[in-house]
Amino acid sequence: MPTPLDHEFVRAVARAADRLAAPLAAGPDEEPAGAPHRALARRVKTLVAAYRSPDSALHGSSQAIAAAMTHLRALRASQTTTGLFAGGDNVQSPPDSAFTVNDVCDAHVLAAGAGPELRDVTAALAEIADAASGSLLTGGVHTPNHRWELCAALARLHRSFPDDRLLDRVEEWLSEGVDIDAEGLYSERSANYAAHVSNPSLLLLAGVLGRVDLLHAVERNLATTLDLIRPDGTVETVHSRRQDQNHPFPLAPYLPHYRLLAIRTGRGDFSRAAQLAATGGIDDPDLLAETLLTPDLCRALPTPAAETLPRDRYITTARLAARASAGAHTVVYGGSDVPEHRRIRSGLACNPTFLRLFAGDAVLDAVRLSRGFFDLGPFRAADMQQLADNRYRLTETLTAAYYQPLPPDRRRDDGAYRMADEGRFSAAMAFPDRPRDEVSHTTRVEVDLREDGADLRIDISGPRVPWALELTFRPGGVPEGAVPIGDGRWCLTTGPMTYRVGDDEIRVEAGVEAGEPLAGPDRSDVLRYDPGQDYTVVGGTDATTGNRVYIGGHGPHTLTVALRARRPAPVV
Repeated sequence: MPTPLDHEFVRAVARAADRLAAPLAAGPDEEPAGAPHRALARRVKTLVAAYRSPDSALHGSSQAIAAAMTHLRALRASQTTTGLFAGGDNVQSPPDSAFTVNDVCDAHVLAAGAGPELRDVTAALAEIADAASGSLLTGGVHTPNHRWELCAALARLHRSFPDDRLLDRVEEWLSEGVDIDAEGLYSERSANYAAHVSNPSLLLLAGVLGRVDLLHAVERNLATTLDLIRPDGTVETVHSRRQDQNHPFPLAPYLPHYRLLAIRTGRGDFSRAAQLAATGGIDDPDLLAETLLTPDLCRALPTPAAETLPRDRYITTARLAARASAGAHTVVYGGSDVPEHRRIRSGLACNPTFLRLFAGDAVLDAVRLSRGFFDLGPFRAADMQQLADNRYRLTETLTAAYYQPLPPDRRRDDGAYRMADEGRFSAAMAFPDRPRDEVSHTTRVEVDLREDGADLRIDISGPRVPWALELTFRPGGVPEGAVPIGDGRWCLTTGPMTYRVGDDEIRVEAGVEAGEPLAGPDRSDVLRYDPGQDYTVVGGTDATTGNRVYIGGHGPHTLTVALRARRPAPVV
């Protein structure tokens, strides 16, 4: 017996498309001045989908067709002589143009099957696709996910305009192997690029090429993402190597992928994730086109599986652990790329947050540790060990050096030595040729994840330097028991404090096992976050915002910090 359609879902995606398309159709001759090429193509695709959908208010609308033609003329005008699109910071970019061509080709499929009314739209889309195909066939990329976006564009071009050269090029890219690790994370570890690029591209390629292995790669990524979904409806990004590592990422963009695979595989956990992704409503206007191109999306979801609690996961490749219970959700992270590469760089995981704690509306967004050691920045673990179930040790040793005179055979009469980078700064001093006197500083953080939070034991060893533990709470509450020191900042010594939002709260209590007394609220020179010279030398920062509570002092120190989530018992 065929699975019934989910009419409520279909109507919701139609309404989302109409919110974008209806104003465009209301002024069909209005030139889309300033709209970038990707927005133009997405609008055309949505207008054509709305025209085709019986659930859209624009079904069969001649004004929708006219608006699509207006946008297609603007889109064609934005193509350069290479067929690539102008605009954006990536100049003459095949992958950036691939995003647009993917929408152009989807719109072509929708328009070509709609009858003579869309003949001009179909012809204009074919002209744009044909102009771009040569450059996409031979063009290169500069990020991992671009390969799959470009491959998806080539496969879509072949779907509408068969050409074996396009498939050969796809195979050339795919023969490099999909960059998904043993734990199910893509190499960029980015929720944004998984949801918007890699997963949809690989699903398309699986369908066009009949590649079941690509479908399985997407399923593995979605399965791992289940353990990264946070109680606030976002996906964990602290381990990302891309722009989203410092920002929350919503679950909503994962909706079509969880929904499709739940329907096709019967996985109840994917069905639950699809429902969560739609909790805030459906706002993506592109979903209507997706339902027309992939009718399986319109089928009813299988019965969602109940969430099993407590639940824990350690993703070894990203060095990220999470534990979820009825009262708390805690994340521990020790997978930064900075200790290995000794630089802050786009494409590296640089976020120094090593712990988060969710207790309903009370959220500890970030725990970070600054050290005043040669301005090398905050603690970023170089190693993470699982000591036992739900118990981890994060470790980083920083080393700086003072340099001795050059050996006689390396000296120059003119004093013109080569520029070299010694890990902190660059100078014309031929650092690698000099004997070094090293100074080291080691930080160890042991974290014991509990059902109601976490216990931390922080050991700071080495020379006497200032340090500050920063706890950034999400706005909405006030720290009770800590001393305000201005600018949304508080000081905590050894007394307990509570951060309360409504009936939810997080309690923090610190204790000194070894070392000097903790710094009081008068020590603003210690109680602060220092991003390190890689940021400050260019006038930047990666500092958090929110209500920031500081515990600090001068090391060496051994400190314990207890974090406890307290929430009212659920009503049965």
